[in-house]
Amino acid sequence: MDMPVQGDTLRQHLIDPEICIRCNTCEATCPIGAITHDDRNYVVKADVCNFCMACVPPCPTGAIDNWRSVPRTAAYPIEAQLLWDELPAELSREELAAGGSEIAAGPAEQAGPAGVLAAAEEPRVQAFSTAQYCATLPPWSAAHPYLNLYSTKNATMATVTGNFRVTEAGTESDTHHIVLDFGAMPFPVLEGQSIGIVPPGTDAAGRPHHARQYSIASPRNGERPGYNNVSLTVKRVTADHQGHPIRGVCSNYLCDLAVGAKVGVVGPFGASFLMPNHPRSHIVMICTGTGSAPMRAMTEWRRRLRAGGKFEGGKLMLFFGARTPQELPYFGPLMNLPRDFIDVNLAFSREPGQPRRYVQDLMRGRAPDLGELLASPDTFVYVCGLKSMEEGVILALRDVAEQRGIDWPSLAGALKREGRLHLETY
Repeated sequence: MDMPVQGDTLRQHLIDPEICIRCNTCEATCPIGAITHDDRNYVVKADVCNFCMACVPPCPTGAIDNWRSVPRTAAYPIEAQLLWDELPAELSREELAAGGSEIAAGPAEQAGPAGVLAAAEEPRVQAFSTAQYCATLPPWSAAHPYLNLYSTKNATMATVTGNFRVTEAGTESDTHHIVLDFGAMPFPVLEGQSIGIVPPGTDAAGRPHHARQYSIASPRNGERPGYNNVSLTVKRVTADHQGHPIRGVCSNYLCDLAVGAKVGVVGPFGASFLMPNHPRSHIVMICTGTGSAPMRAMTEWRRRLRAGGKFEGGKLMLFFGARTPQELPYFGPLMNLPRDFIDVNLAFSREPGQPRRYVQDLMRGRAPDLGELLASPDTFVYVCGLKSMEEGVILALRDVAEQRGIDWPSLAGALKREGRLHLETY
């Protein structure tokens, strides 16, 4: 990893638009708002970035870990970065010198801690940030993941072998369970990983659509055991987060696919949001909507282990939120799971005649049992869903821990340091 330097040359932090899959992880992780995006590119503000590196480990593709030497007075502005289809080449020593750089050195010569320290010493206003709590390491017992086997330049093809709705017809939430088969093409995955889907066609500017990222909803040995396939949980996007009408390019493409259709796939991605494998591990899952996809994968893998007599210990506790039961994906199959296998807690925020309840309300309501799990070093916590749930969930974990008599700062540090608290929101 390269570093910035002092002097007249800046080691500018950039995002590679060719391999970025626009998952929003970097922007969500950045604690100081140095990353922004439009409908085409994610970019880094050179005048804001303090090189804290919080965004680098969670990036599933490595697109965030790119650097270019530029004269300090001529950093690439975000307006230019938003138009890029590929990263610019490194400037030569002569070009740097012509731009006013006294240090016209190569990347290795420019690396050094002094620049990082100088930048980090600038005062910043610290707001709530995922980076304060989210682990960037996987659980110690997680299996080794395969990463980036297929890129946008060599996407592999999968065949749709299933596509059906998992929310009740007539509700606003049109969510589909989509099964993709890779045939003889190797595509190893683990629970908690994601893949990118490349929608066909071009955008309004005539450029190919970029890939969209989706969490895998099936366990490591396939949606159907022994088959080389994966499943996704995809909600048809018809409005943005502010409620304005839009038509999601990839979600509508996927939801309308017929069985037998071919789909371009890149990935797999994700090296930290992985489940523990040691048999005494407890898993606490907190999700909303399509954030249930990785939770379904983990639950199904544990269910298969138990059915095969290969898993006897460890507890599963699920907090799952939706507006109504009819809009909750996989409601029927979830309710059929044995209660001695998984502790299911459902929160509905729009049930007629009922007070609004959210996952954090349920967590506080189950404080004795959740607190007991938090007290165990074998407990791993996973959060996936809307970004707006992050702060409420963290505060609920804090309250539950303190009610149990656990020092929250110490526990929060341990959860992050030991790969036991993972947040993946959008």
